[in-house]
Amino acid sequence: MSFKRTNITTALPYANGPVHIGHLAGVYVPADIYARYLRSKGEEVVFIGGSDEHGVPITIKARKEGVTPQDIVDRYHEIIKKSFEDFGISFDVYSRTTSKTHYKVSSDFFKTLYDKGEFIEQTSEQYYDEEAKQFLADRYIIGKCPHCSNERAYGDQCEQCGTSLNPTDLINPQSAISGSKPVMRQTKHWYLPLNNHEQWLREFILDNHKEWKTNVYGQCKSWLDMGLQPRAVSRDLDWGVPLPLPDAAGKVLYVWFDAPIGYISNTVELCEQAPEKFGDWKKWWKDPETRLVHFIGKDNIVFHCIVFPAMLKAEGSFILPDNVPANEFLNLEGDKISTSRNWAVWLHEYLEEFPEKQDVLRYVLTANAPETKDNDFTWKDFQARNNSELVAIYGNFINRTLVLTQKYFDGKVPQRYDMEDIDKNVLAQVAAGKAKIENLIDEFHFRDALREVMNLARIGNKYLADTEPWKLAKTDMNRVATILNVSLQISANLSIAFEPFLPFSSKRLRNMLNITSFSWTDFGKTDLIKTGDRIGNVQLLFEMIEDQAIDFQINKLQQTKQANTAVEQSIKPIKETVDFEDFQKIDIRVGKVLECTKVPKADKLLQFKIDDGMGGRTILSGIAQHYSEPEKLVGSQICFIANFAPRKIRGIESQGMILSADTPDGKLILLQPNNFIDEGSMIV
Repeated sequence: MSFKRTNITTALPYANGPVHIGHLAGVYVPADIYARYLRSKGEEVVFIGGSDEHGVPITIKARKEGVTPQDIVDRYHEIIKKSFEDFGISFDVYSRTTSKTHYKVSSDFFKTLYDKGEFIEQTSEQYYDEEAKQFLADRYIIGKCPHCSNERAYGDQCEQCGTSLNPTDLINPQSAISGSKPVMRQTKHWYLPLNNHEQWLREFILDNHKEWKTNVYGQCKSWLDMGLQPRAVSRDLDWGVPLPLPDAAGKVLYVWFDAPIGYISNTVELCEQAPEKFGDWKKWWKDPETRLVHFIGKDNIVFHCIVFPAMLKAEGSFILPDNVPANEFLNLEGDKISTSRNWAVWLHEYLEEFPEKQDVLRYVLTANAPETKDNDFTWKDFQARNNSELVAIYGNFINRTLVLTQKYFDGKVPQRYDMEDIDKNVLAQVAAGKAKIENLIDEFHFRDALREVMNLARIGNKYLADTEPWKLAKTDMNRVATILNVSLQISANLSIAFEPFLPFSSKRLRNMLNITSFSWTDFGKTDLIKTGDRIGNVQLLFEMIEDQAIDFQINKLQQTKQANTAVEQSIKPIKETVDFEDFQKIDIRVGKVLECTKVPKADKLLQFKIDDGMGGRTILSGIAQHYSEPEKLVGSQICFIANFAPRKIRGIESQGMILSADTPDGKLILLQPNNFIDEGSMIV
């Protein structure tokens, strides 16, 4: 069917870290191309983005840093938002799921489904931390993987072997919060019975959307063929949208449920801020003449094609997605991008290290987009595509055309005289390219569409090389005028054709051509700039990227890889699990160093005399090689085990153990309180 308008959404990036090139290639660059293309055609469009700010990974990061979850999301929301703005991702709104609007919209959405009886209530057993006095999310449970014996597997996945897990699969599970062994306790949750929606989902996707990309259609079919199960929409957590029910204290909406509602709440926010431009939010979400398109990565296919449509269908008044053009993953230099290992090209760092080169990265990510399979980004390919394509083909054609116009016609568009076949053919090829590009963009084949646009630049570049107007200038200025007029018309067309893909350079080119307004409907015309019009100041559209800049990036990645390898090799595995009762037997206290000297004829031993708050004691510690000036430790506070049985070493009785940390680089560092604590205080 035909639609009056298009609602474009992009997967909400998780606000526990910056954006990297994998996010850009998979979601945001293709979505921005599509939004800019539709706007250029004069169509009514809204482009929705925002940060996903709830969920366990954010609470884990906050706990590690000793800050609140709100501190974490505030920090990364601003970094992400600014990176998108600087990179030219043209969102109409970029909001967040911690906004007041989102809390209200998502709560109301849940309440509507609840009042309609769309949920089922189930009581089940879940791990509970008796020390922390809270139920544990899967990521807060750590144990031994039953498949590869990794001692640090999470309750939802082992990151060493990649196997999906349930918390009860883990061997010797323990709480990541307190380190204690969790117990099973009953808890009540609300579930969306996806199995009740299975039949219409099969019709909606498998029968009515066979045009969806093969990877999307195939993954949906696989899930539907396996049979759908009820999915919890609530969880026990103190970070998220509180469940709007009187008997649900301590429970929040599961992040998978509230995050896609963020598309709706962000649209509500946008329409409240600019009603004169965007109208009522309901026309974007409830009018059948609106087309809904989700841009996502392949890890989100199930949520956007099965789960979210089931939510919308259950509510009853919303439109359903017309297409979900999900991409595969982008790798980096042959390895999977990993935020935890810092194996990524971060957008905010790229923008600092390659100023004014947004379009170079947009070009490379689109030309190498993982549309049908995982693809690989390498810095050498980045350099080669810039130098041999953007500079040598597109940029070369534009520069020669404008420089020759300045040289021979004082910067004014020359008159076109009798055209030869080569002139007519090249203009015809440009006009014919429009339909090809449109068809490819309409079908979400952005990589092929960009290739067709670059082919037009190749045609223009070859045209100039074949006609050689710089040679004809000695004998036939009318011919030179015609060639440059044709080349200027091609240049103007390229400024329109490249606009969705390379908006920054397209704007610079239009400024050089003195084109004040443009639209996609102008693409293909042969009189976009008029005879006698004056072009603007000529500048290079693109510039060469030298080896030095690329070597810097490659070295930076190599250092990251070396650091990761060092950490992986040096971090010792977790020792055998001990019972909490055994741990309680250890008496750890704070002491003050009164004396610290090297033990004669013992290279590794230091002799500490400490004030332990109980009369003093002597302790030997094997850290002499890490403290060349032990006398500087006098007066500082340290932590020690007070109830170790005394033992003689080198004839000296040691009455305890000094605590120190073994770092990944092999150093031993004393554990010391940040603030003054009375000597003899017990650490609990």
